Order: sequence, then structure tokens, then C-alpha cells
Amino acid sequence: MLKKLVIGALLASAVFGLAGCGGAPAKSAASSQAALKTIKVGTLSGPHAEVIEKAKQIAAKKGLDIQIVEFNDYVQPNEALNSKEIDANMYQHKPFLDNHVKDRGYKITAVGNTILFPMGVYSQKIKSVDEIKDNMIIAIPNDPSNGGRALEILDHAKVIKLKDNIGGKATVNDITENPHHLEIREVDAAMIPRMLPDLDFAVINNSYAVKSGLVPTKDAFVLEGSDSKYCNILAVRTEDKDKPETKLLLESIQNNEMKEFIKDHFKGSAIPAWN
Repeated sequence: MLKKLVIGALLASAVFGLAGCGGAPAKSAASSQAALKTIKVGTLSGPHAEVIEKAKQIAAKKGLDIQIVEFNDYVQPNEALNSKEIDANMYQHKPFLDNHVKDRGYKITAVGNTILFPMGVYSQKIKSVDEIKDNMIIAIPNDPSNGGRALEILDHAKVIKLKDNIGGKATVNDITENPHHLEIREVDAAMIPRMLPDLDFAVINNSYAVKSGLVPTKDAFVLEGSDSKYCNILAVRTEDKDKPETKLLLESIQNNEMKEFIKDHFKGSAIPAWN
């Protein structure tokens, strides 16, 4: 009888021991699930969303779950971020954000650069700035935002000179030097690619260049670089800029895997905007 009692006690101990071992992984899994951070990121449908989709894959390896919220206009992503409907957004450049912050009082901060869809200078007649001759006819977009950006590109390339510190607000009236006496025509941005054969050169928006079959990184003889102030940014509420989730999100965008994705996926129409 004593022998049976001892054996029974040993078996019971073994069963409880196994139960304890079996319970440990379940607890660990629960802890791991609890450690997974979730962040809502607003963006625009199309190329911007494609970048965030890739970031979502990379972030999952870092323990961050990105929930993508797509918008169809340029106003709502900042409004949604400011009102805490989302935690971050990626769709705009810093001058655009700065205007929203100034006009609407948003407490939103840019925490890093993401991707640039560069504006460039194209021609079917010349291949470099050195080939520009007097009295050439060129075209730039006629809307204030893109027109100012186009003039900045020409100023940076030393084709013209603008008033000091005028920046993206420049108009043709702000040109202080035009050494080649260029005839600058302001044209609807969508029309410029079709006009290119009749122009000496033109500054063309990224989207219209790509739609017309041009490859910005290959076909433009002057192209904005990764240091452009018009690169897209990752923005968060100012109070959240130092949160661990914000850091993980930025790391999920600024990495070599993303650089390769941008190079392969966009095929020269976009470039990474960080070093």
C-alpha cells in the first residue's frame, strides 16, 4: 500500500509539472501579443499608399502593426492627425505642412524624410544646361505652387536668378537675372509634355512626366535631388514625436530594404529622400 501511495504521488507531481511546462508558452505568447504596438498611418491612395504597404511589412518584423488609412484629398490627413483619428501621416512635403500649421494651428511635426517624386527639366533638343542658348523658349506650370517650384529648380541650376529668399512663392516677376533672355511661357501643367517637341526645354511635374512616358531619373537633364525641400515627410502630432512607436515607424521607412523597393517598384519615377 505504501509503495502504491509513493508511486501515485510521483505520478501526480509529474502531471502537475508537465501542466506547468505546458502553460509557460501560452503565457509567453500572450505577452508577445501584448507587446505588439499598433499605429494608424494616414496616406493618399496610389504611390504613397504603396510605400506605406511596404513599410507595414518591414514594421511587422520590428513588432509594430501599421494600420493604413487612405484618403482622397490633401486636407483630411492633417485634420485627422490633429484630431487624433490617426497617429501619423505620409503624403505631403514640408512647405505644405508648414502652411497648414500656420493657417490652421495644427500641432503637427515632421520627424523625417521619406520619398521624393522629383520635378525635372526635360528637352528633346538639348541634353545639359551648358547647351542652353539665347532666346530659347521654355515652359513652366502656370499654377502658383508648381510654378514657384519650377522657378526654384531653374534658379538652383543657375539658368536664371531669383530674388533672395523668395523660395517657392516666386513668380516670373521675381526673376532678377535671365542671362539667356529665355522666353518663359506659363502653361497648364498637364499640357506641357505634349508641347515638349515645340519647346526648347520645359519644367514638368513628376506625375505628368511619368504619364507621358518620361523617366525622371533618366530623361531629365536637371532633376531635384534627395535634399529637396519638396520631398515627402513623415508627420506626427508634436506631442508624439519622441514616442517609441514613432521611432519604429520612421525606421520602417528609412532603411535599405525600402531604398531597394523604391528603386525597383517606381522604376526611376521616385527616389529615396534620406541618406
